[in-house]
Amino acid sequence: MAFVVSGGQLQLTGPSPLSTYMSLPSSVAAPWEYAAIWRAQPQVRTVVSFLARNIAQLGLHTFRRVSDTDRERVTDHELVRLLAEPLPRLTTYRLVERLVSDLALYDLGYWIKLNVGGRRRLLPVPPTLIRPAEGNWIAPDYFETAGGQEFGVDEVIYFHGYAPEDLRSGASPIDALRALLLEEQESTKQRAQMWKSGARMTGVLSRPIDAEPWSAEAKRRFQMMWRTFAQGGGGEGGTPILEDGMVYTPIAMNPQQAQYVESRKLTREEVAAAYHIPPPLVGILDHATYSNITEQHKILYQDTLGPWLTMIQQEIHAQLLPDLPDSADVYVEFNIEAKMRGSFEEQAAAASTATGRPWMTVNEQRARNNLPAIEGGDSLITPMNVTEGGLASPRDTAPDPADAAPKARGLALVKSSRPSELGEFAAEQQAFARSMTRWTQGQADRLLTTAGAKADGVPNLLQMWAAGHEDRLAQLEALLSEHGYRLAQVGAWEVLGAWNPEAEGWSADVMLAWILAAAQTHAEQHEEAGRKAVAAVQEEGGDAWREQLTNATAAWVTASQVRAATAATELRSFGGHDAASASGLLKKIWVTGGRNPRPSHKAQNGEAVSLDDVFSNGLRWPGDGQGKTEELVNCNCTLDYARGD
Repeated sequence: MAFVVSGGQLQLTGPSPLSTYMSLPSSVAAPWEYAAIWRAQPQVRTVVSFLARNIAQLGLHTFRRVSDTDRERVTDHELVRLLAEPLPRLTTYRLVERLVSDLALYDLGYWIKLNVGGRRRLLPVPPTLIRPAEGNWIAPDYFETAGGQEFGVDEVIYFHGYAPEDLRSGASPIDALRALLLEEQESTKQRAQMWKSGARMTGVLSRPIDAEPWSAEAKRRFQMMWRTFAQGGGGEGGTPILEDGMVYTPIAMNPQQAQYVESRKLTREEVAAAYHIPPPLVGILDHATYSNITEQHKILYQDTLGPWLTMIQQEIHAQLLPDLPDSADVYVEFNIEAKMRGSFEEQAAAASTATGRPWMTVNEQRARNNLPAIEGGDSLITPMNVTEGGLASPRDTAPDPADAAPKARGLALVKSSRPSELGEFAAEQQAFARSMTRWTQGQADRLLTTAGAKADGVPNLLQMWAAGHEDRLAQLEALLSEHGYRLAQVGAWEVLGAWNPEAEGWSADVMLAWILAAAQTHAEQHEEAGRKAVAAVQEEGGDAWREQLTNATAAWVTASQVRAATAATELRSFGGHDAASASGLLKKIWVTGGRNPRPSHKAQNGEAVSLDDVFSNGLRWPGDGQGKTEELVNCNCTLDYARGD
């Protein structure tokens, strides 16, 4: 019988395994030691949890092979139910996370197949509590637990890697890292001892040879004084008094010579290399750029996690599926496609090109943006340039996506600690305002010079404006993107510094698409404000047009300062909101700021809502571009966050 029949709780706990539980060479850690290493070594925990979480969050899908070129998603098979709830209150994510963590630490993983009350279950068992027993180097005869129970080979799903001596077990990467981890541990102990002693290094005291001889009382008094100082008992910041020309000579390494930071970075690099993980993906960003981070994200799911996924899929197929009914041509697959398919913009472009027409209806797109359906919005539209223009794809006349790439160039990639090139919000906001004002003033001066060179009479100001429209938009979007990326990072680190100093689960490049879209919106709005000012002068006409144009452009320059302040608040708020979401925070609290806040903002000071909700004024955060204009302009409010109730 493949599934063990159990009346309820399966007792696998027992006394802790003894050193004789598994016979291992002295150079190899016993299995229960790996757990201690995982708890004590931050570099090991970082890498192992990175692997486990990235695989567990993919999700397992079940398919049935219809033919060599076709398959169908299965949702009502026993395997789907078993993986969805392997035990009561145990999710697929936790099951896979534990399995991958066990494989990463021990190179071993165990699931016991149970039948509880007529329901099939899977029980993950720590490798410290079970082992293959007897048999030969090819296969065990049975599995034995620390509590003395025995299970047949067909009652256990056994995952393992490679070991040189037999086919029954694996060899943990931790064994190859033991010397390095021991060195890191001793270095940490030495550093802790240094700070415990007030950062005073071991050294030698010497007295001049011609100094007056000490009396026994004087020597005893000095020894007591020095011992009190060296052991930290003299009070913080105490200073010893050296008598008779005595000299203190340090004989230990200082922190710079010990190279603590470099040592820790080297340890993480070596641990990452042992698990075949590119260093930038675990926070080592010395040589990271925006482009190679994107490429390494692809490599992660192809080369780093690919072998793990294949192994787990095949073991489930070989050891679990044969015991389930109706399993012919059924198999499981990790949902890696969701991670490899690219951004929504890239998917939309590829789908449109492949189909030769739009691939979503109006109502489907409205649903994605939480908008109600409209009449006539359920059919696909075929563009005229496809049916009559002879083009292969509606995107043949669209702008080249590569044209947008320069917007992202030169933007600072954030590291695992706040980048030194980022200033505080006030400084970044002032720099943004200066850039906006300087740029707008330059455009205004150029227009005034061009118009002033014309003959008498009102020139065609709108034509002059339109001639520089595309260049102004491109320049303004680049300016807004550069400052916007910095301001969003400042906002993010205000939250990360308080809630998630290691920036775990957060990456600055995820914000880039939103920032570029916001830059485009602000650029178009600022450009339109300038056009309207020029159009008003054109419509008014008259002999005083030069003075009117000067006043109109001056007002446009002033408006640029207001726009910079509004956009800065929005970008700061968005960055903080993104970091809060990545850090697992669940509540946001409105904090009214500024000397003279508008009444609606003053009234909602302290208002708390869930992270995905909007405040009573309809805004997601201060400066939210989706809100009403009167709620946004010159807003200086901020947000606080909380984990929950």
